[in-house]
Amino acid sequence: MPISLELIGQVAAALGVAFLIALILTPVVKSLAVKMGAVDDPRKDKDPERRMHSDPIPRMGGLAIVLGFLLSTLIFVPLTTQLQGALLGAVMIVVLGIFDDIYDLRAKFKLGVQIAAALIAVLTGNVIEYLSNPNIFSADPYWELGILAYPITIIWIVAMTNAVNLIDGLDGLACGVCSISSMTLLVIALLLREPTVAILVAALVGGCLGFLPYNMNPAKIFMGDTGSTFLGYILAVISVQGLFKMYTLISFVVPFLLFGLPIFDTCFAFIRRIAHGQSPMHADRSHVHHRLIDMGFSQKQAVAVLYVITAILGLSAVVLTTSGAVKAMLLLFAFCAAGAVALSVFYGAHRPRRGRGEEEEEG
Repeated sequence: MPISLELIGQVAAALGVAFLIALILTPVVKSLAVKMGAVDDPRKDKDPERRMHSDPIPRMGGLAIVLGFLLSTLIFVPLTTQLQGALLGAVMIVVLGIFDDIYDLRAKFKLGVQIAAALIAVLTGNVIEYLSNPNIFSADPYWELGILAYPITIIWIVAMTNAVNLIDGLDGLACGVCSISSMTLLVIALLLREPTVAILVAALVGGCLGFLPYNMNPAKIFMGDTGSTFLGYILAVISVQGLFKMYTLISFVVPFLLFGLPIFDTCFAFIRRIAHGQSPMHADRSHVHHRLIDMGFSQKQAVAVLYVITAILGLSAVVLTTSGAVKAMLLLFAFCAAGAVALSVFYGAHRPRRGRGEEEEEG
């Protein structure tokens, strides 16, 4: 059954409205952030080495993404109980992010509010009721979670909320990665005939793309916790409404492909910090993007590399959805091999070369 032109029109309209609102409102939000004191000043940071910029830059820019998404959603999507709960939780996350961008709140307090926001979404029906069984040889194709559905869904939403926040370390990185993941999710939603999910994701894509020109290197404004935690939260809830509803292997694997970069970076960061006897919430300069910078990449190059990785994972998710696991794995393997070759070429081009005199002395 082909995708209806009416749905395509609604998706395009939702994306366009969110894009224009975010594009127009970002300069307004920038001025508001300066007046409210929501400014990222590396000179006042306890650990300035983590910062990739030297001048004060306004944050809280994610508010433009939020407003674009919310207004577009209210125009094009019917307000079901599930959606009301998701939006109420999102508003809580946004308010928390605004205060955090201004006052730098304590991590435990933020975690408590994030759990409360996730609980609101869960209690209004946004629940992972089933998980597909990754063991393809098992007689049970999926697991019914029962009472475990609530804590598992809350953990998923809170984890994604913080995962996107953790990769927000370079100009345009988190916003661009979420744009690519959202566009992939949009394609999958259209292929699986999920109109509500498709329109929601289209509104999110539009908001991100409208803000992105102001956030690319050199950034004029950061989206701050206001934007990064919102993006993580809303993507997690949308994936619960769409991807996790399928009773196939796809529902287990696809979310981890779509959000592979933030999930990997968060898991790696937590394991690294615990291994060094630090709190999992302790900030450091060892995220994937920091390591790329330390390897010799510029900010733009590092962001481009991570964009490509996200796009590869997203394309693999689409292939998995449409063509099956074998083709998706072959595609992912081919891209990984090509990436390894490209990195080796880059290393060869940037490796310090010894002078001829040094070689003669060794000889």
